[in-house]
Amino acid sequence: MHRRTFVTATTAAAATLAAPMLRAQTLPAGPIRIIVGFAPGGGTDLLARVIGQKLATMWNTQIVVENKAGASGTIAADYVAKAAADGTVLHMAHINSHAIVPGLQKLAYDAEKDFQPIALVGVTPNLLICNEAQPAKTVKDVVELCRKNPGKVSFGSAGNGSAQHLALEMFMLQAGVKAIHVPYKGSGPMLTDLIGGQINYSFDTMTAATPHVKSGKAIPIAQTRQARAKSYPNVPTMAESGFPGFEATTWYGLVGPGKMPAALARRMNEDVNKVLLMPDVMEKLEASGAEDGGGTTEKFAQFMKVEQGKWARVIKDAGVKVEI
Repeated sequence: MHRRTFVTATTAAAATLAAPMLRAQTLPAGPIRIIVGFAPGGGTDLLARVIGQKLATMWNTQIVVENKAGASGTIAADYVAKAAADGTVLHMAHINSHAIVPGLQKLAYDAEKDFQPIALVGVTPNLLICNEAQPAKTVKDVVELCRKNPGKVSFGSAGNGSAQHLALEMFMLQAGVKAIHVPYKGSGPMLTDLIGGQINYSFDTMTAATPHVKSGKAIPIAQTRQARAKSYPNVPTMAESGFPGFEATTWYGLVGPGKMPAALARRMNEDVNKVLLMPDVMEKLEASGAEDGGGTTEKFAQFMKVEQGKWARVIKDAGVKVEI
């Protein structure tokens, strides 16, 4: 278990930023934990720390990011689903634990009923990338390569049932091709093999792929949101490349246990929205490709419901069966 504690603001800063007494009374008095379902250093952990640092100052309280990694984030999600609903335990929800894995297997929690949405933090595109040695460096050419070599072109992912894996399944369904899925234990080892030429392609997260794209070792072919990310203005979307409606993202959002009062969630939502508009936070989110965060608790609830339905259909249509 890994913990990071954020030191609250100095007395002077706290006095400047302190909320009115009425607002302060609606928040938990004690320390707040944000539970992350992945190891330190990943995209989910990064965003939890960025948000946690700002809320610690704003709320003048201690906020701890606690990592409970494993089982595609479902260990952490299950822990939060069963936690006290007083606002002292929150969760940085992730597409894996709240939209994909629920469609793959029966879980000890209900992804819709056992959580109280607070705020969507950000949506990140995946990038279709390859190494320099690959002959096909456009979506059209990748499709043609897969058609001419059925079951021979390899696509790496961060693991079975991961967002990258399901992006590949969506691609194969829409393109009508078959490729080889090569699962790894995370993006790190997968990217090492991709760059080294052991595998050909991947729909990896923009956060993980960007350092290798900037170094020139990974070639970006397309991105997987309907609109181009601000940080990748010259890389076409899958929709622009002959796949209308193709959207396969990685997303993150703050939730609490299902019995957490809706009024408390809305109170927290106010401040998360303020944090997301801070220039330094916006800069960090944009650097990782995370966009379109914020909005109401209801908006986030509807977003997750749509995502759950979408990936359940892909899993069914593609016949995906994996053990997480």
